[in-house]
Amino acid sequence: MCVAPVCQLLQRQHLNPRLQQTTTMTKTYLMNSLIEKMQSPDQDFRFMGLNDLMSEIKQDPSSLIGDEPTETKVLKQVLSLVEDKISEVKNQAVKCLGQLIKIIRETQMELVVDSLINFSVGKDDELRDISGLALKTITSELPLEGKITPRACAKLAPKLLQQVSNTETPPETLIETLSTLSILITRFPAHVSDPALTPHPLPAIAPLLSHSRPAVRKRAILTLSQYVPVAPPALVNDLLQNHILPFLSPNANLEKQRTTVHLVAAIIRQAPQQLTPVYNDIIPGVVKAVQRDDDELREGCLQALETLLLRCLTEAAPFLSSIVQIGCQFIKYDPNYAGLDDGEDEEMADADDDDDEDADLDEYSDDEDTSYKIRRASTKLLAAVITTRPELLTSLYKEVSPVLISRFGDREKTVRLEVWATYGVLLNQTSMYGGLSQSHENDSAIRKRKRNSEERMDVEETPYTLLRSQVSSLSKALLQQLKSPKTPPPTLQAGFQLLHALLGVLPGCLSNQIIPIAAISQSVLLQSPATSTSALHLTCLSFIALYFATHAPGTFSVSLPTLSPVLLKSAGEKHPRVASEAFRVFSALLNATRPVKSCEWAERLYDQAFQRLSTHDTDAEVRGCAEDCIADLWICAPDVIKPKGGKEWQAICRTTGNTGGAVRMVTKVARDVEMSDDWVNCCVEWIMGLLKKSERGGKPEIFIALDTLLKRYSSGVPTDLPPTLVPQIRPYISTTDISLLSHALTIITVLLELSPTTTFPAVERELLGDIYQIAHSPLVSGAALDSLLMFFSSLVQADGQIATHVVPNLATLVEKANKSDANLANVAKCIGQVVQSDQGVAAGTIAVYSKYIKKSSKSKFTTSVVVLSLLIVGELGRFIDMSKQQDTFSSTIEHFAAEEEEIRAAAAFAAGNIAIGNLHQFLPAILRVAESDPHKKLLSLHALKEVVTHCSHGQLEGVAEQLWVPLFQYSEDAEDSTRNVAAACLGKLTTTHPTRYLPQLHSRIHDENPAARATVVSAIRHTLAESSPSYDELLASLIMDFLDLIHDKDLNVRRLALSALNSAARTKPYLIRDHLPILLPSLYAEMKVNPDLIRTVQMGPWTHKVDDGLDARKTAWETLYTLLDTCLAKLDLSIFLSHLLAAISDPSDEIKVIGHMLLVRLSASPTTSIALAQRLDELTPSLETTMRGTALTKDTVKQDIERAAELRRSTMRAVAALSKIDSAGSAPKFDAFVEESRKNEQWGLEFRELLGH
Repeated sequence: MCVAPVCQLLQRQHLNPRLQQTTTMTKTYLMNSLIEKMQSPDQDFRFMGLNDLMSEIKQDPSSLIGDEPTETKVLKQVLSLVEDKISEVKNQAVKCLGQLIKIIRETQMELVVDSLINFSVGKDDELRDISGLALKTITSELPLEGKITPRACAKLAPKLLQQVSNTETPPETLIETLSTLSILITRFPAHVSDPALTPHPLPAIAPLLSHSRPAVRKRAILTLSQYVPVAPPALVNDLLQNHILPFLSPNANLEKQRTTVHLVAAIIRQAPQQLTPVYNDIIPGVVKAVQRDDDELREGCLQALETLLLRCLTEAAPFLSSIVQIGCQFIKYDPNYAGLDDGEDEEMADADDDDDEDADLDEYSDDEDTSYKIRRASTKLLAAVITTRPELLTSLYKEVSPVLISRFGDREKTVRLEVWATYGVLLNQTSMYGGLSQSHENDSAIRKRKRNSEERMDVEETPYTLLRSQVSSLSKALLQQLKSPKTPPPTLQAGFQLLHALLGVLPGCLSNQIIPIAAISQSVLLQSPATSTSALHLTCLSFIALYFATHAPGTFSVSLPTLSPVLLKSAGEKHPRVASEAFRVFSALLNATRPVKSCEWAERLYDQAFQRLSTHDTDAEVRGCAEDCIADLWICAPDVIKPKGGKEWQAICRTTGNTGGAVRMVTKVARDVEMSDDWVNCCVEWIMGLLKKSERGGKPEIFIALDTLLKRYSSGVPTDLPPTLVPQIRPYISTTDISLLSHALTIITVLLELSPTTTFPAVERELLGDIYQIAHSPLVSGAALDSLLMFFSSLVQADGQIATHVVPNLATLVEKANKSDANLANVAKCIGQVVQSDQGVAAGTIAVYSKYIKKSSKSKFTTSVVVLSLLIVGELGRFIDMSKQQDTFSSTIEHFAAEEEEIRAAAAFAAGNIAIGNLHQFLPAILRVAESDPHKKLLSLHALKEVVTHCSHGQLEGVAEQLWVPLFQYSEDAEDSTRNVAAACLGKLTTTHPTRYLPQLHSRIHDENPAARATVVSAIRHTLAESSPSYDELLASLIMDFLDLIHDKDLNVRRLALSALNSAARTKPYLIRDHLPILLPSLYAEMKVNPDLIRTVQMGPWTHKVDDGLDARKTAWETLYTLLDTCLAKLDLSIFLSHLLAAISDPSDEIKVIGHMLLVRLSASPTTSIALAQRLDELTPSLETTMRGTALTKDTVKQDIERAAELRRSTMRAVAALSKIDSAGSAPKFDAFVEESRKNEQWGLEFRELLGH
């Protein structure tokens, strides 16, 4: 309206009194005009009046505030419209109250609550319903923080509880009131748990458990379960003793026992810890109750037991065998279906077909049969057992798997699908925890030790052997359900998904079932995919592709005439995903039957793929899969595709559209097929054309293709190619994109190697100057640096004279560069590579740079010149014997005393590498320096580290004994930095002769000196990178003795032992996996905050707390993160999650972030997310606290603000990941927290982006 801009002026400060008065008058006029509208006899005007009021409040909440009488008048008018005869007006009035409750005064809030409560107890049904909706709305919209919230809760709660306690309250009102109480409890638990509240919720609601209306009882159960977590212990105990335990006795009233069982399940779901004292009474009661002859009670008991397993695994453990027995018993419960024995269940589907024909003669209707609910609940119970107890897989395959297979043909479709889904869970658990993954790891030493017991292992009962023995019955039972032409698409899809999961666990296990599989697949694929069946087609095709990939060709060759026509039909479908998947099936088939001789399906496949590639409007995914098929035809069926004349390449090698798939295809064919030079040349020209494009996307693949193609010329690279190609590569010789720089240098290197005569002049002219500049860039490292070194090596080999120019040019340019932009180590490596490739310049290079090292020189050289010279001499000394340059080595040692740290570090590097060239002469000199001068000990150790790092294995064996004792001596009573270097050297030496040195390390794990123990465990950590099987075999019997140092009394030794455990978990998990039951309790103990390790430090006028145990605690959490990746099967998720709660509430922000990372990882796994879903409400308070952060003041420094923002982002990432878990409504607190975070004004936008909507 026209007055809105005036209303917004109220937000400004320093308004003069006259303007304030005018604004107030304008607001009053606006509100009066809206009241007039709301009083209109025309329903449309009343509706619009409410709508305009909402719009004004949303746009400017202060538009109502000002004149209290006017505010009250507006509020009363809105309340009056709650009684309106028109439902649209009433609903709009309710929405309006939801907005008003956020801004009205306390007295007005009381008016709203009293009015709505009065409406809810009236005799008018419609008014009662709308008032209940209004109460829920205002409760949901109350701000979490604010002055009105405590008063509103204090007003609402007693009124609602009085209604609940009133025996005259109608059932419909009770249901609405309980719903409002649920919202109040969920959003404001602190206000509702006040001991002074009268009447108290538990005593008020508990009597409703005996209400005659089932809907009231159900609502009361939910509300009670939500309140129990915050209720006083005495009241909870009263609820248990008077309303739960008495009704779990065998002779209890059936109706009350049903209600009690549902209540127990709800409480376990919300607050399992509240029932801990009485689980030993509750669980037997539920187990006995399930045997009573009442279907509704049975279903409730089964659901309660399922919830118990998911939430209280430890408490349920003693009763697990009884629970499994119950699940296996009632999954067969079908009292209304007689005539089949257990062994005849496979025929149930056929019997179902007969049921349709005999329906008129059968007086019994399936609509009256509710026994399927019992079977479905039993199936879910067994799924919970499988999910939570993976360590029992072997016994589950003996007891549960045969029962599940026998029920594959259940006559109720929903139960049948649930049984298949449960078996899918069993297969997933087998894949994750069954032990097969261990055989894929680098544990050859362990397997070697077990080689003599292979025959015994073959007959040992493992999940895999038991599953393999049941595959025949499983596949027959499942395929029996899929073969009927009446089988609906969802059932077929579920069946193919289960078969796919089976092949994922046991590849090649369906060899004997190809005939029925082919027949069922043919019937599915013969139908054209529609919107409702496309998912079935995709699942079926995906399964066939996996079948081809995991079975020998002889298995399915007999069925190819049946399958190939329908697969070709699918490849020609308009549905892009179906066509793409069909081409993937053919790729799997081609690779499985390689080499393919001339056959009809391969010819037709070529035609189909070529037709797709020749059509300009082909879907991108379909095109990519067709390109892959053409590549596979070239590789696997050359006899089929070579006679075609190569016409497909014209369609593939296009320059417009998405060319990424074509580039990968050309690379694949060039790598695996001998192609003509003409073909290679055409492809190179095409690739060069793509290289000219400005966009970066796909450039790495283009360079890889070019590298592959250049190496495939059979008669050498054409002489005209390098002069043309080199200028095109020049734009990529830049540090703008380091990845592309690496690829570009690789291409130049290949050209120099394959065609040095024609390439070298172009490189020297076009690129060499730029490469000199890149050589000293600090951005060049890793793969890019390796490529740069290979380039210089190839350059020198291409031209014998260039080395004498390259070395001084590299050194001169780096001396001229800014210190911050110069990486002297890179330049030294490049010069070292040049000299190594052309050792004719070695003597001159050493002579030139040795003079900059000698301190006797009269000239004063800059620090950078001395550092560069030391680094160059070190790089050369690694492969040149410098025994004749003894003075250079002596000068290097003298630089150990230099003032500049850069010179000292470079001198240590140079000394160690010079020693490699002649260990006999130089190594004793370094040791003498270490022994004679304590100030040079650390630098000497760094020099020794260079020796042990870069020496060959044979060289090290010769000097290991000479180094071993001194290194241990240097590490005792030394600083951490010295000890760490010594430990790294000892670790490397240990791997040179494990049988000699590993026992020596082992003998010192109980040394009285904690520094020695720290050195030992740190040295072991450095040996874990060794991949030798023989070393693993030696270490396997000793590793627990080393890791036992996590119990050491010295904090630093414990931290280093935890770090060693982390390294072992990452590099050699097979050595520690079986020892985790012993290690984990100690690991969990280190995760707790130890108050004894926290000290207070005075910093000027401020005091600061320092936690000396933080580093060890952080290392423990990092280790747990690694174990989650490599040893998940050995982790008890229940205990794991209990400790994880401590991480996200740890005083240290670093550990909170690790906790968030753990949550993200757990939520991403289908298996662990199930367990995590049951603990979401327990995680919520800590996550909410961290999200809100500490209050920022004007004195808060920028670093603290940034740290708080980053911690909040970490929390949001965790919450966003957790929100994607299907909690099935079992985490109302978490769900409410997510919803509130989405709406938050401060971080809601960023959070919604993380959620993806």
